[in-house]
Amino acid sequence: MRRKASLLLLAFAVFFTALSPMLRWYAFPRLAKVPPNQYQDMVLEAKDATLLDYGTLKARKVSKVTIVQTLKGNVEAAERIERTAGRDVVVWDGLSYVQGPDGEMVSRIPERYIFDAHTQEPVHAPGEMVDGDPVRREGIEFKWPFLTEKRSYEYFDAQTRTSAPIHYRGTEDFRGVEVYYFEQTVPWTEVPYPKKMPVDGITPETLAGTGTTRWYTTVRKFWVEPLTGAPVYGEEIHKEELRGGTLLGDRDKVTAFAGHVKMREDYIDHTVDLVKSNRTLILLLTAYLPWGFLAFGVLLLSLALYLEVRGRRPGDPAPTGASQLALQLPPA
Repeated sequence: MRRKASLLLLAFAVFFTALSPMLRWYAFPRLAKVPPNQYQDMVLEAKDATLLDYGTLKARKVSKVTIVQTLKGNVEAAERIERTAGRDVVVWDGLSYVQGPDGEMVSRIPERYIFDAHTQEPVHAPGEMVDGDPVRREGIEFKWPFLTEKRSYEYFDAQTRTSAPIHYRGTEDFRGVEVYYFEQTVPWTEVPYPKKMPVDGITPETLAGTGTTRWYTTVRKFWVEPLTGAPVYGEEIHKEELRGGTLLGDRDKVTAFAGHVKMREDYIDHTVDLVKSNRTLILLLTAYLPWGFLAFGVLLLSLALYLEVRGRRPGDPAPTGASQLALQLPPA
């Protein structure tokens, strides 16, 4: 009976020990993915900012500029792309809506971001765009990969429509969460005008006809929770200028926007709480269950060996010489 029990425990020990690495290295990469129907919004503010008055073409100080960013999962588009891509795909339809202190629109830039649900690598498919312009992204945008590493990543900039490294700068504690701090500097670059301008009658085509160009630079900062790859906080030191052409008269350039853009406080709290809950799920698959199964397997193996040793102990006195001889004689 003990031998049967020890064999059964040994079988379970092998099962749980083998399940430990399989869960971490096989199951986790397949189970961890961004849901295709996810919706999220974010409000950022730049207080005491500089904003261009397109009516007078003069820069003025304003109390606040608000940026509302929304990302909405497009399930129908994702399923259509998956049929040809052969992998799990997420399609985010995004909108960056900027408004001045009076609530009037400054700009609105739609965006479609298509990426692999597991790795966050871009998936190139028809419809990938920024403000109606087709793009071909390289690198990440909005979200880092699961199990983010302490290294630089290529990060896509929607203004310039190009990718450049965003560098790991260190590990910090952000409101009780260990995060990786990343920073990217985009140098002054000529960028296109938004398709939707804040003043009726002014279009990108009419501005381009004057020879006046739009330039942009930013210092982009993200604090990323490494297990989920989700930013818990972000900032940008953002500047835009109009340069040259007949539109500015005798001026070489004028500031279109300048401000230190930060996440609004209530959205920081919401984001940190959400990331903490998702972090627990990732830990369950990468640490708690794999290490727990390994420890359980070792415990079962110890019990199996213990029962095997006990089963081999002589429980009765050894037979005498006469009885041994009798056992060896053939029957009469």
